Amino acid sequence: MSNTEEKRVQNVNLPPDKVMHKLVSLAKRRGFVFPSSEIYGGLSSCFDYGPLGSEMKKNIKDIWWNAMTRKHSNIVGIDASIMMNPAVWEASGHVSSFNDPMIDDRTTKRRYRADHLIENHIEKLRRDGKTEQADKVQTVYEAAAGSPDPNRALYELIAGEAIKAPDTGSGDWTEVRQFNLMFQCNMGAVADTSGIVYLRPETAQGIFVNFHNVRESSRMKVPFGIAQIGKAFRNEIVKGNFIFRMVEFEQMEMQYFVKPGTQIESFEAWREERFNWYIAELGLTPEKLHWYKHDKLAHYADLAYDIKFEFPFGIEEIEGIHSRTDFDLSQHQQYSGKNMEYIDQTTGERYIPYVVETSSGCDRLFLALLSDAYSEDVVDGEPRVMLKLSPKVAPVKAAVLPLVKKGEMGETAERFRNDLSTAFMVQYDDAASIGKRYRRQDEIGTPFCFTVDHQTIEDQTVTVRYRDSAVQERIDMARAKEFLATKLV
Repeated sequence: MSNTEEKRVQNVNLPPDKVMHKLVSLAKRRGFVFPSSEIYGGLSSCFDYGPLGSEMKKNIKDIWWNAMTRKHSNIVGIDASIMMNPAVWEASGHVSSFNDPMIDDRTTKRRYRADHLIENHIEKLRRDGKTEQADKVQTVYEAAAGSPDPNRALYELIAGEAIKAPDTGSGDWTEVRQFNLMFQCNMGAVADTSGIVYLRPETAQGIFVNFHNVRESSRMKVPFGIAQIGKAFRNEIVKGNFIFRMVEFEQMEMQYFVKPGTQIESFEAWREERFNWYIAELGLTPEKLHWYKHDKLAHYADLAYDIKFEFPFGIEEIEGIHSRTDFDLSQHQQYSGKNMEYIDQTTGERYIPYVVETSSGCDRLFLALLSDAYSEDVVDGEPRVMLKLSPKVAPVKAAVLPLVKKGEMGETAERFRNDLSTAFMVQYDDAASIGKRYRRQDEIGTPFCFTVDHQTIEDQTVTVRYRDSAVQERIDMARAKEFLATKLV
């Protein structure tokens, strides 16, 4: 094949709701994400990652892990147990306060977060220019949290403002009730209160309780970090938007332990590094990333920001960066009776370290990358769906496509594919026309296609075709591994 460029038309502009619908369809059709236990009707907000999805998710986690642990000599990793002594969750405050206020609509039988209904109502008032009314509602809302009966106060605010359900317009509300988000289960042969354990609602506590174990075994000195990737479970009131909010999800967290008084400096450094990581390492569109500063802080924090992304369904969080003070280690010292202090061997100073946390949702990031990469255009007069994924993230790095699947050409292509597969995830495809095979690879985000043709047999060169530009060029087969390696840096 000669050096050519396929005829192309610029991307087709799609409404956001259409993008989401097409993404969900593509994810199932091409093996990124399946509904969990689908043959039995599925289970709400539970999904399985298919062959391509599991490969892409592994790429995301590997890129994060390398950025956090390989590039920082003072950050190490752990893999803590999902189930822990229930006293851990008492110390962290999850047993007593990890609750959301829920409210049901009697007519539709749908359940909502009461606080979200009010916050969305306040935002709408501001958008409509009703600033004074919005401020009054905000004041009442803030007072409700500190009232003797916050559930009743929230209900009265919703009823008084005649707040309706955003999706149905209905508003026949029940009372507000507290809903604990932790999954409770029993360990042991007898199902009684003595055997109650919880599926962890976050991965951070596994890091905190191992603070001294990690510090001593790895000979770490403050400041240092502990990173972890793992599953967490939350019995969410409001689920949905595909894999954005699930009851079982995966977190990529790092807790960075610092000397009290230096946390703001470390916080700002990590804030900059984490934001740049999404652009430089994953290739997300910079204009779709936004900072959100928390004015209402969690009980453990003295400063908090979120990195948010423009999903097709709205701007939502993909990572939280929090200055957690010494709350967690202090709580575990109090409840366990174990000293959680750090002793500076140089100065002899003793203190409980402060913590700067970076916490990213792997599943949300997966969806952000898919939605950012999804595009449609027209090539040679035919519509094309393409995932413009960064080559680092793409589940398949290259495809080997023989023009003829039998004989010497097919054998050469198979040997070529097997050689590349020792270093990269590579697909082999010899079915249908070369154009249709290109389209199949474009749809799953494969950045490069190697075509084995008659000239390959003569001079051991192949045509490499670039996904995004559709440009093609000849390279030596012997250089293919080197070519891919340079593109995946």
